[in-house]
Amino acid sequence: MKKKIGFIGLGIMGKPMAKNLLKAEFSIVAYDLNKDAVEDLVKAGALAARSSKEAAGRADVIITMLPDSPDVKEVILGKDGVMEGVKPGSIVIDMSSINPLVSQEIEKELRKKGVEMLDAPVSGGETGAIQGTLAIMVGGEEKVFKDCLDIFNAVGKNIVRVGGIGAGGFVKLVNQIIVAMNIAAVGEAFTLGAKAGLDPQVIHQAIRGGLAGSQVLEAKAPMIFGRNFKPGFKIKLHHKDLQNALSTAKDLGVPLPLSSFVQQIFLSLMTEGRGEEDHSALATFFEKMAKVEIKSK
Repeated sequence: MKKKIGFIGLGIMGKPMAKNLLKAEFSIVAYDLNKDAVEDLVKAGALAARSSKEAAGRADVIITMLPDSPDVKEVILGKDGVMEGVKPGSIVIDMSSINPLVSQEIEKELRKKGVEMLDAPVSGGETGAIQGTLAIMVGGEEKVFKDCLDIFNAVGKNIVRVGGIGAGGFVKLVNQIIVAMNIAAVGEAFTLGAKAGLDPQVIHQAIRGGLAGSQVLEAKAPMIFGRNFKPGFKIKLHHKDLQNALSTAKDLGVPLPLSSFVQQIFLSLMTEGRGEEDHSALATFFEKMAKVEIKSK
Protein backbone atom coordinates (compact mmCIF):
# COMPACT_ATOMS: atom_id res chain seq x y z
CA MET A 1 0.00 0.00 0.00
CA LYS A 2 1.36 3.39 -0.99
CA LYS A 3 2.16 5.92 1.69
CA LYS A 4 -0.02 8.98 2.20
CA ILE A 5 2.03 12.12 1.69
CA GLY A 6 1.65 15.50 3.32
CA PHE A 7 3.12 18.02 0.87
CA ILE A 8 3.96 21.48 2.20
CA GLY A 9 5.21 24.16 -0.20
CA LEU A 10 3.57 24.47 -3.63
CA GLY A 11 5.79 26.97 -5.41
CA ILE A 12 7.51 26.82 -8.81
CA MET A 13 9.09 23.47 -7.91
CA GLY A 14 6.76 22.04 -5.28
CA LYS A 15 3.50 22.12 -7.20
CA PRO A 16 4.69 20.15 -10.26
CA MET A 17 6.48 17.69 -7.96
CA ALA A 18 3.25 17.12 -6.03
CA LYS A 19 1.36 16.65 -9.30
CA ASN A 20 3.84 13.99 -10.38
CA LEU A 21 3.27 12.17 -7.09
CA LEU A 22 -0.48 12.26 -7.80
CA LYS A 23 0.19 10.81 -11.26
CA ALA A 24 2.13 8.01 -9.55
CA GLU A 25 -1.04 7.31 -7.53
CA PHE A 26 0.15 8.62 -4.17
CA SER A 27 -2.46 10.24 -1.95
CA ILE A 28 -1.54 13.86 -1.21
CA VAL A 29 -2.66 16.16 1.60
CA ALA A 30 -1.45 19.59 0.52
CA TYR A 31 -0.76 22.83 2.36
CA ASP A 32 0.61 26.19 1.28
CA LEU A 33 0.01 29.79 2.30
CA ASN A 34 -1.00 30.36 -1.33
CA LYS A 35 -4.60 29.10 -1.38
CA ASP A 36 -4.76 29.22 -5.19
CA ALA A 37 -1.85 26.76 -5.39
CA VAL A 38 -3.63 24.41 -2.98
CA GLU A 39 -6.86 24.69 -4.97
CA ASP A 40 -5.02 23.87 -8.19
CA LEU A 41 -3.61 20.73 -6.59
CA VAL A 42 -7.04 19.77 -5.21
CA LYS A 43 -8.37 19.93 -8.78
CA ALA A 44 -5.61 17.46 -9.72
CA GLY A 45 -6.79 15.04 -7.03
CA ALA A 46 -5.17 16.13 -3.75
CA LEU A 47 -6.83 16.84 -0.42
CA ALA A 48 -6.37 20.22 1.28
CA ALA A 49 -5.04 20.86 4.78
CA ARG A 50 -5.50 24.05 6.79
CA SER A 51 -2.05 23.98 8.38
CA SER A 52 1.29 22.20 8.35
CA LYS A 53 0.21 20.50 11.57
CA GLU A 54 -2.90 19.08 9.90
CA ALA A 55 -1.02 17.97 6.77
CA ALA A 56 1.51 16.13 8.96
CA GLY A 57 -1.16 14.50 11.11
CA ARG A 58 -2.95 13.04 8.09
CA ALA A 59 0.15 11.58 6.41
CA ASP A 60 2.79 8.86 6.71
CA VAL A 61 5.47 10.90 4.93
CA ILE A 62 5.72 14.68 5.04
CA ILE A 63 7.55 16.50 2.24
CA THR A 64 8.57 20.13 2.62
CA MET A 65 9.64 22.24 -0.39
CA LEU A 66 10.31 25.74 0.90
CA PRO A 67 12.53 28.74 0.08
CA ASP A 68 15.09 28.85 2.90
CA SER A 69 16.28 27.59 6.29
CA PRO A 70 14.06 29.88 8.43
CA ASP A 71 10.97 28.78 6.47
CA VAL A 72 11.76 25.09 7.00
CA LYS A 73 12.41 25.60 10.72
CA GLU A 74 9.15 27.51 11.12
CA VAL A 75 7.06 24.98 9.18
CA ILE A 76 8.52 21.95 10.96
CA LEU A 77 9.28 23.22 14.47
CA GLY A 78 7.07 26.32 14.78
CA LYS A 79 3.49 26.90 15.96
CA ASP A 80 0.95 24.71 14.12
CA GLY A 81 3.93 23.07 12.47
CA VAL A 82 4.77 19.54 11.43
CA MET A 83 6.19 18.64 14.86
CA GLU A 84 2.84 19.33 16.53
CA GLY A 85 0.92 17.00 14.20
CA VAL A 86 3.34 14.32 13.06
CA LYS A 87 2.90 10.78 14.35
CA PRO A 88 5.79 8.66 15.70
CA GLY A 89 7.08 6.37 12.98
CA SER A 90 6.47 8.95 10.24
CA ILE A 91 9.16 10.28 7.90
CA VAL A 92 9.90 13.92 7.10
CA ILE A 93 11.64 14.59 3.77
CA ASP A 94 12.88 18.14 3.37
CA MET A 95 13.49 18.73 -0.33
CA SER A 96 14.27 22.42 0.11
CA SER A 97 17.76 23.83 -0.45
CA ILE A 98 18.87 25.00 2.99
CA ASN A 99 21.89 25.18 5.26
CA PRO A 100 22.79 21.52 5.97
CA LEU A 101 23.61 22.37 9.59
CA VAL A 102 19.98 23.45 10.01
CA SER A 103 18.85 20.08 8.58
CA GLN A 104 20.92 18.33 11.25
CA GLU A 105 19.38 20.53 13.95
CA ILE A 106 15.82 19.78 12.79
CA GLU A 107 16.53 16.03 12.56
CA LYS A 108 17.61 15.96 16.20
CA GLU A 109 14.29 17.50 17.26
CA LEU A 110 12.21 15.15 15.11
CA ARG A 111 14.09 12.12 16.43
CA LYS A 112 12.92 13.01 19.97
CA LYS A 113 9.38 12.30 18.75
CA GLY A 114 10.32 9.06 17.00
CA VAL A 115 10.25 10.62 13.53
CA GLU A 116 12.88 9.90 10.85
CA MET A 117 14.17 12.59 8.49
CA LEU A 118 15.88 12.79 5.12
CA ASP A 119 17.29 15.95 3.57
CA ALA A 120 16.83 15.60 -0.17
CA PRO A 121 17.44 18.81 -2.15
CA VAL A 122 16.94 18.69 -5.89
CA SER A 123 18.46 20.07 -9.07
CA GLY A 124 16.86 20.46 -12.46
CA GLY A 125 14.75 23.59 -12.13
CA GLU A 126 11.12 24.01 -13.07
CA THR A 127 11.54 21.92 -16.24
CA GLY A 128 12.92 18.97 -14.25
CA ALA A 129 10.13 19.33 -11.69
CA ILE A 130 7.46 19.27 -14.40
CA GLN A 131 9.02 16.38 -16.32
CA GLY A 132 9.82 14.36 -13.20
CA THR A 133 13.52 14.23 -14.09
CA LEU A 134 15.05 15.98 -11.09
CA ALA A 135 18.44 15.01 -9.68
CA ILE A 136 17.94 14.25 -5.99
CA MET A 137 20.77 14.31 -3.43
CA VAL A 138 19.66 12.47 -0.29
CA GLY A 139 21.12 12.56 3.20
CA GLY A 140 19.92 10.22 5.95
CA GLU A 141 19.76 6.60 7.06
CA GLU A 142 20.08 3.95 4.33
CA LYS A 143 16.94 2.10 5.51
CA VAL A 144 14.82 5.25 5.46
CA PHE A 145 16.19 6.18 2.03
CA LYS A 146 15.24 2.78 0.60
CA ASP A 147 11.80 3.05 2.16
CA CYS A 148 11.22 6.31 0.28
CA LEU A 149 12.68 5.34 -3.10
CA ASP A 150 9.23 4.94 -4.66
CA ILE A 151 8.51 8.57 -3.75
CA PHE A 152 11.80 9.82 -5.19
CA ASN A 153 11.29 7.80 -8.38
CA ALA A 154 8.01 9.63 -8.98
CA VAL A 155 9.71 13.03 -9.11
CA GLY A 156 13.29 12.37 -10.19
CA LYS A 157 15.66 10.27 -12.29
CA ASN A 158 19.17 10.61 -10.83
CA ILE A 159 18.65 9.70 -7.16
CA VAL A 160 21.71 9.19 -4.96
CA ARG A 161 22.05 8.77 -1.21
CA VAL A 162 25.18 10.78 -0.48
CA GLY A 163 25.60 10.19 3.26
CA GLY A 164 24.02 10.92 6.63
CA ILE A 165 21.61 13.72 7.47
CA GLY A 166 22.83 17.03 6.06
CA ALA A 167 24.91 15.39 3.34
CA GLY A 168 22.21 16.10 0.77
CA GLY A 169 22.43 19.78 1.61
CA PHE A 170 26.21 19.82 1.36
CA VAL A 171 26.10 18.20 -2.10
CA LYS A 172 23.41 20.68 -3.19
CA LEU A 173 25.71 23.55 -2.19
CA VAL A 174 28.45 21.99 -4.34
CA ASN A 175 25.93 21.75 -7.19
CA GLN A 176 24.80 25.36 -6.82
CA ILE A 177 28.34 26.69 -6.81
CA ILE A 178 29.09 24.87 -10.07
CA VAL A 179 25.83 26.02 -11.69
CA ALA A 180 26.44 29.64 -10.65
CA MET A 181 30.01 29.57 -12.01
CA ASN A 182 28.76 28.08 -15.28
CA ILE A 183 26.09 30.74 -15.78
CA ALA A 184 28.60 33.48 -14.98
CA ALA A 185 31.07 32.00 -17.47
CA VAL A 186 28.40 31.75 -20.17
CA GLY A 187 27.31 35.35 -19.55
CA GLU A 188 30.83 36.76 -19.61
CA ALA A 189 31.92 34.76 -22.65
CA PHE A 190 28.83 35.47 -24.73
CA THR A 191 29.17 39.17 -23.87
CA LEU A 192 32.60 39.08 -25.50
CA GLY A 193 31.12 37.37 -28.56
CA ALA A 194 28.26 39.88 -28.79
CA LYS A 195 30.68 42.81 -28.53
CA ALA A 196 32.65 41.29 -31.42
CA GLY A 197 29.43 41.37 -33.48
CA LEU A 198 28.83 37.62 -33.52
CA ASP A 199 25.44 35.90 -33.42
CA PRO A 200 25.09 34.12 -30.06
CA GLN A 201 23.13 31.29 -31.68
CA VAL A 202 26.08 30.61 -33.99
CA ILE A 203 28.48 30.70 -31.03
CA HIS A 204 26.25 28.21 -29.24
CA GLN A 205 26.21 25.83 -32.20
CA ALA A 206 29.99 26.09 -32.57
CA ILE A 207 30.91 25.30 -28.96
CA ARG A 208 28.15 23.06 -27.62
CA GLY A 209 29.80 19.83 -28.81
CA GLY A 210 33.19 20.61 -27.31
CA LEU A 211 34.56 20.82 -23.79
CA ALA A 212 32.64 24.06 -23.14
CA GLY A 213 29.38 22.19 -23.65
CA SER A 214 27.26 21.63 -20.53
CA GLN A 215 23.69 21.25 -19.35
CA VAL A 216 23.86 24.83 -18.13
CA LEU A 217 24.89 26.00 -21.61
CA GLU A 218 22.03 24.05 -23.19
CA ALA A 219 19.40 25.25 -20.72
CA LYS A 220 20.46 28.84 -20.11
CA ALA A 221 22.19 30.19 -23.25
CA PRO A 222 18.96 30.09 -25.34
CA MET A 223 17.15 31.94 -22.52
CA ILE A 224 19.83 34.63 -22.52
CA PHE A 225 19.89 35.32 -26.24
CA GLY A 226 16.11 34.84 -26.45
CA ARG A 227 15.75 37.48 -23.68
CA ASN A 228 13.51 35.11 -21.73
CA PHE A 229 14.12 35.52 -18.02
CA LYS A 230 10.89 33.96 -16.81
CA PRO A 231 12.04 32.10 -13.69
CA GLY A 232 12.74 28.43 -13.68
CA PHE A 233 15.00 29.21 -10.73
CA LYS A 234 14.98 32.72 -9.30
CA ILE A 235 17.99 34.97 -8.80
CA LYS A 236 17.00 35.55 -5.18
CA LEU A 237 17.00 31.80 -4.50
CA HIS A 238 20.40 31.22 -6.08
CA HIS A 239 21.72 34.16 -4.09
CA LYS A 240 20.37 32.44 -0.98
CA ASP A 241 22.09 29.17 -1.92
CA LEU A 242 25.45 30.88 -2.38
CA GLN A 243 24.91 32.68 0.92
CA ASN A 244 24.40 29.28 2.57
CA ALA A 245 27.51 27.96 0.82
CA LEU A 246 29.61 30.87 2.05
CA SER A 247 28.25 30.57 5.59
CA THR A 248 28.91 26.82 5.70
CA ALA A 249 32.35 27.26 4.13
CA LYS A 250 33.24 29.83 6.80
CA ASP A 251 32.35 27.30 9.51
CA LEU A 252 34.51 24.68 7.80
CA GLY A 253 37.41 27.03 7.03
CA VAL A 254 37.07 26.79 3.25
CA PRO A 255 37.72 29.92 1.12
CA LEU A 256 35.21 30.37 -1.75
CA PRO A 257 36.46 33.44 -3.64
CA LEU A 258 34.62 32.79 -6.91
CA SER A 259 31.37 31.97 -5.13
CA SER A 260 31.68 35.19 -3.16
CA PHE A 261 32.11 37.21 -6.36
CA VAL A 262 29.10 35.67 -8.11
CA GLN A 263 27.00 36.01 -4.95
CA GLN A 264 27.75 39.74 -5.07
CA ILE A 265 26.64 39.87 -8.71
CA PHE A 266 23.35 38.25 -7.74
CA LEU A 267 23.01 40.81 -4.93
CA SER A 268 23.65 43.64 -7.39
CA LEU A 269 20.82 42.38 -9.60
CA MET A 270 18.52 42.02 -6.60
CA THR A 271 19.12 45.67 -5.65
CA GLU A 272 17.93 46.53 -9.16
CA GLY A 273 14.66 44.74 -8.38
CA ARG A 274 15.45 41.68 -10.49
CA GLY A 275 15.42 39.01 -7.79
CA GLU A 276 12.33 37.33 -9.25
CA GLU A 277 13.97 36.77 -12.65
CA ASP A 278 15.62 33.54 -13.76
CA HIS A 279 19.24 33.14 -12.67
CA SER A 280 20.25 33.19 -16.35
CA ALA A 281 19.74 36.98 -16.08
CA LEU A 282 23.13 36.94 -14.36
CA ALA A 283 24.45 37.49 -17.90
CA THR A 284 22.96 40.99 -17.97
CA PHE A 285 25.51 42.10 -15.35
CA PHE A 286 28.29 41.57 -17.90
CA GLU A 287 26.20 43.07 -20.71
CA LYS A 288 25.71 46.25 -18.72
CA MET A 289 29.44 46.70 -18.17
CA ALA A 290 30.21 46.12 -21.86
CA LYS A 291 27.21 48.13 -23.11
CA VAL A 292 26.04 45.34 -25.37
CA GLU A 293 23.13 42.88 -25.47
CA ILE A 294 23.48 39.15 -26.10
CA LYS A 295 20.62 38.83 -28.56
CA SER A 296 19.86 36.64 -31.57
CA LYS A 297 20.30 38.41 -34.86
